[in-house]
Amino acid sequence: MKTKKILAISMAAAMLVGTLAGCGKTTDTTDKKDNGAKEVYYLNFKPEIADVYKDIAADYEKETGVKVKVKTAASKTYEQTLKSEMAKDDAPTLFQINGPMGYNNWKDYCADLKDSDLYKHLSDKSLAVTSNGGVFGIPYTVEGYGIIYNQEIMDKYFALAEKKTDAKTIDDIKDFKTLKAVAEDMQKNKDKLGIKGVFASTAMASGNGWRWDTHLANVPMYYEFKDKAGTGSVIDSGLNSKTVDFKYADNYKNIFDLYLNNSCTEKGLLGSKSVDDAMSEFALGQCAMTQNGNWAWSQIAKVSGNKVKEDKIKMLPIYTGVTNDQKQGICVGTENYFAVNKKASEGKQKAAKDFINWLFTSDKGKSYVTGKLGFIAPFDSFKENEKPSDPLSKEVMGWMAKKDIKNVNWIFQAFPSEQFKNEFSAALLEYVQGTKKWNDVVKVVKDSWQAEKSNN
Repeated sequence: MKTKKILAISMAAAMLVGTLAGCGKTTDTTDKKDNGAKEVYYLNFKPEIADVYKDIAADYEKETGVKVKVKTAASKTYEQTLKSEMAKDDAPTLFQINGPMGYNNWKDYCADLKDSDLYKHLSDKSLAVTSNGGVFGIPYTVEGYGIIYNQEIMDKYFALAEKKTDAKTIDDIKDFKTLKAVAEDMQKNKDKLGIKGVFASTAMASGNGWRWDTHLANVPMYYEFKDKAGTGSVIDSGLNSKTVDFKYADNYKNIFDLYLNNSCTEKGLLGSKSVDDAMSEFALGQCAMTQNGNWAWSQIAKVSGNKVKEDKIKMLPIYTGVTNDQKQGICVGTENYFAVNKKASEGKQKAAKDFINWLFTSDKGKSYVTGKLGFIAPFDSFKENEKPSDPLSKEVMGWMAKKDIKNVNWIFQAFPSEQFKNEFSAALLEYVQGTKKWNDVVKVVKDSWQAEKSNN
């Protein structure tokens, strides 16, 4: 009888401990076996494709019964939004990291994806973010950016009897010297060409400086890190650089000034101009050129009154006057890597993996990827006739296929922080407004890089 009492007390205590444990909150819920999870929470990085993901979510739920909740962070607020969302009980199960630097910030949340179906389809496994044999970020698109131009306006210039350059076709623009001569002459003939300026607005409104503090800055930094790397990895050279010389600052200034001085908007108004404004100016034929990437087609195409014909939108490299820049191509790479929250339950992790696998391997998903998202997807699940058909993605693939050209790698994943970019952008705005000299901007870049790297 005594033994039975002791056993009963022990069982009651165990049940009480289990009940109390069930009431406590845990930050890592991977022990829950809810393999039938019916929702994926995805925190999207790109505002310009937010509406497309709504359609994707609706179709996926209709086909599988699994709901996909998509939240999109505002421009330049992704890291801040991710921190906020990860602190909530219902944290994202699917999110993005921007390469090795992003993984370093979020490695405690990144599940190992080496056994996932999507990773198995990755054409070039070296593109993934890896660490100690694990795979923690899978790139889902390769992108490219450069100077987008309207072929019709350019041809109109080449046909001008009054033009002061020898350029006869776009093929004659193969370096900064020629680009500068053509742009400045076009600006003088803007009325005859029916444009307000050669370049769209160098948009500097808050949250819109990423084309300059990140994408344009990639060009001079690439050459600096390439010099340091020798035969080694350029991205590793950047990641390991505790300081920068901003060695090619004058080259940055070359192209930035060309944009500013031959624009359809006065410098004093650029602080209020957005990327949307710039894309609208280009779409409406108010300018001939603008710096952006293949993702911009979705923005340009939907502008009411768009005048740019699909077969007339092309892309040039961002020439800056570096040695042998006639051999330089556009900027090609990615900062878009899927990561799955390892603190989510096993069921939710599985649901997230199933969703991205469906998106990049099913016929319905792939039609969205190539048709509406416009991704150049790096997976073997895509056949030749399933590549993007939009004009800018075609341009990127065309530049990638050139044998005698070296495209510029994306190395801005090595930039130390968002704070560095913000300080760079703020200094650029002051330069545009005339309250900072160029040497002051260079100092900000060097000082901010060193300060932010020392904090990492």
